[in-house]
Amino acid sequence: MSLAQAPSAGIKSMVVSSTGFGPREIEDITRAISENYANYRELKEGVQDLESQENRSPAASARLGACQYLLGRYSSAVDTLKHSDGGALTHYYLGRSYLALDRYAEALESYDASQRAGYDSDIVTLAKAEALRYSKQYEEALKLLDSLSGAVEQTAEYLFQRSATVQVLGGSREEVYTLLERAVQANPGHGGALFGLALENDRHGNDDEARELYERASKQFPTYVGTLLNLGILYEDMQAYDKAKGCYDRILDMFPNHQRARLFYKDADASRDMYYDEEARREQDRLSQVLSIPVTDFELSVRSRNCLQKMGLMTLGDLTETTELELLSSKNFGETSLVEIRDMLSSKGLELGQFAHQRRDEEPAYDPETLSDDERALLDRPISDLNLSVRARKCMVRLGLTTIGELVRRTGDDLLECKNFGVTSLNEVREKLTAANLKLRGD
Repeated sequence: MSLAQAPSAGIKSMVVSSTGFGPREIEDITRAISENYANYRELKEGVQDLESQENRSPAASARLGACQYLLGRYSSAVDTLKHSDGGALTHYYLGRSYLALDRYAEALESYDASQRAGYDSDIVTLAKAEALRYSKQYEEALKLLDSLSGAVEQTAEYLFQRSATVQVLGGSREEVYTLLERAVQANPGHGGALFGLALENDRHGNDDEARELYERASKQFPTYVGTLLNLGILYEDMQAYDKAKGCYDRILDMFPNHQRARLFYKDADASRDMYYDEEARREQDRLSQVLSIPVTDFELSVRSRNCLQKMGLMTLGDLTETTELELLSSKNFGETSLVEIRDMLSSKGLELGQFAHQRRDEEPAYDPETLSDDERALLDRPISDLNLSVRARKCMVRLGLTTIGELVRRTGDDLLECKNFGVTSLNEVREKLTAANLKLRGD
């Protein structure tokens, strides 16, 4: 019976025993936890027992350090491994731990030491390429990958590392996607390749495919934090709040101080208790989409278009919050233009000024007439240029916002009304806008 099928206490026994411990044993542990996450608890208990032992042998410290790395305790792993047996496994997992702590130069030194001590040369070369990529030495990373030949070129790890390197070097999406698909074909349980494929589908709105891939990636151990965060967000979109909380719980189990996971957990927990009228929600979403349609999508006379632009009325929603009297008070705006605007709104089932009573008193953050050409160009840029998280990006889609200018015309309260958009996402949007010297309306 394999370790994955055996009672989970087998993991604890393996961690604390004085028998040999190497890559094969680590692979057995990770496979067992991948097949049954309940085994994770046994790994934690084994590490706790080993940590409590006094006068550990150097070999026991090497075993402990590698297991601390698996648990995400990277700083502890570094401290332990630096005082262990100095063997190939020790240096390799010291490198993995340094990489996780963003200490890339030290990671490369440790990988070199592991290679000199006899660790598998191909595995070490792939690890070094990853460290070079994270340290933004992209060309050097690609050279290392190009130096490999033979069977390693067909392994999932090689294909995954090559896809990630090609991507940062500006390779085509098709090439990156093909490499990731080949990686998953080579190893259907490669967490990095599954995450990469899921992210590509997520970015292009293929939610069902993305969720299925994230779910497969989430079963692998160790699990990418990004996998669990993005899967949790997709579960929240489905209103599967307990499943979302389970994703965030797993992150907090490994990283108790992970702020984003903690905030997302609170959001999901609060949302679980909310009642949604699905029909009302769908109608509200439909109306929001219509109200977000820019007036430039319609055939208007030059006079009407210029008047609307001068008044800062960019969307149908803006017009539903503006009265006929306010329009007529604008210079050069007469009855003919008024009829034209009425007909335009009527074609979408709307009326001029129908939501004027809901209008907030805040003035727009930016007056179109006072903006420079560069400032107008900035506001015309797509929201995607802000590099928002998946959760925030989905809110932009729901609200029908496509440009930065459309975003800054919204208030923080406007955004918070969007389903699954909480304070965390609002703070993220504000930080991104601040970096561009912009702000939301009313801020």
